[in-house]
Amino acid sequence: MSLITDACSRKIVGFYLSRDLSARGPLMALKIALAGNPNRTELIHNSDRGVQYCCDAYVKLLQDKNIQISMTENGDPLENAIAERVNGIMKQELLEEIFSDYQIAQKAVAIACSTYNHLRPHGSINNLKPAEAHQKNGELKKRWKNYWQIKHGKEDCME
Repeated sequence: MSLITDACSRKIVGFYLSRDLSARGPLMALKIALAGNPNRTELIHNSDRGVQYCCDAYVKLLQDKNIQISMTENGDPLENAIAERVNGIMKQELLEEIFSDYQIAQKAVAIACSTYNHLRPHGSINNLKPAEAHQKNGELKKRWKNYWQIKHGKEDCME
């Protein structure tokens, strides 16, 4: 399952379920994301250093669309926390079962992405649903405590 998530709104803007771990899945998800957001500018694509994201076709598509490429440094999941969180929500909350065939799995992934985008509120985007947040402009208030920043005097309990 390959997902492209808008980091500001947390909306899954592209997804593709592939039968293997080749670059085809992420490349298809990226193409879907770009087709659905043709007027976005100043984009940054952040990923881990998986071979799928480093392959020539993937990098070329990003460069052709003038998308800045950002990759994690050390393979630490915290460096790609949004992707890790979205994957966790999808797998632990929305896709808990094992599917008997590929077509059933494809349909389940599509339903899970729609549920995630349109029904599930997120504390990181002012308790909005990602589809709602995606329509907003400006910063969205975060609704959680950042205990590290509180401990180090960097912020109040809520931003």
